[in-house]
Amino acid sequence: MTKIISSFSEISSRYDAAFVDLWGCLHNGYEPFAAAVDTLEQFRDRGGKIILLTNSPRPRPSVIRQLDTIGVARDLYHDVAASGDASQFSLAAGDVGSKVYHLGPDRDLGFFADLPADILKGREITRVPLDQAEGIVCTGLFDDDYETPDDYRATFLYAKNKGLKLLCTNPDLIVDKGERRIFCAGSLAQAYEEMGGTSLYFGKPWPAIYDLARRRLAEIADVQDQRIICIGDGIRTDIRGAIAEDLDSLFITGGLAAMETGTVGQPDPKKLNMYINAAQLSPTYAIGHLR
Repeated sequence: MTKIISSFSEISSRYDAAFVDLWGCLHNGYEPFAAAVDTLEQFRDRGGKIILLTNSPRPRPSVIRQLDTIGVARDLYHDVAASGDASQFSLAAGDVGSKVYHLGPDRDLGFFADLPADILKGREITRVPLDQAEGIVCTGLFDDDYETPDDYRATFLYAKNKGLKLLCTNPDLIVDKGERRIFCAGSLAQAYEEMGGTSLYFGKPWPAIYDLARRRLAEIADVQDQRIICIGDGIRTDIRGAIAEDLDSLFITGGLAAMETGTVGQPDPKKLNMYINAAQLSPTYAIGHLR
């Protein structure tokens, strides 16, 4: 049964490492949450290791640069494991071919620019128009301020008829950016599958990103799984992934599920139970916001 806690400090001594989500947990896309930063600083200062575990379509170098721009200090965390990193391995392996159509905004071009040479092993990846593509790399909508997945039906019908696979670099369906809720690459991948296409996923809740997070954690400390906690606001990504990996989890209810869980400061216990029962997923702990 999920236990509602009032602060992370109530349970933090049980853990030596935390896999921490970004959007809705540490920041809102524009600035970090002060209480979350303070909480992670306290955990770090007592020796806790922090791996930022994100479904960002950007690989680690690009994620770090983005965090720099919104004011998240590099000494707050020890490393980053991103969906973009895990997806790069799939791209380098040729899972969607060598000539790919990039479906997403130019701000995500770092996914291609930051491809490590050691994983490419001589393979050349080229971005091409859709009619020349062997596969699709989807990092998001071209314009997430105004577009929805429905705007891509014609593109997906054409791609499906060509038999193209879609590599989804961010399995999130939606994210809250400031006061706005926007669609992510996962919503496009889901729409493509609903039309009969094939989508490949490598972020939360799929295993590849947790394997990557464990490897990066192992580079700095020897931590057993029972001493790792996953923190995030996505019940079907952060919490489902943690449960599948047999890791404890802290569900941030004041993010994506704030309305459904009746979170005003803290979640409403009855609404929280209804929500997690409907999802058939039970996090270890829950709290309104990371603090």
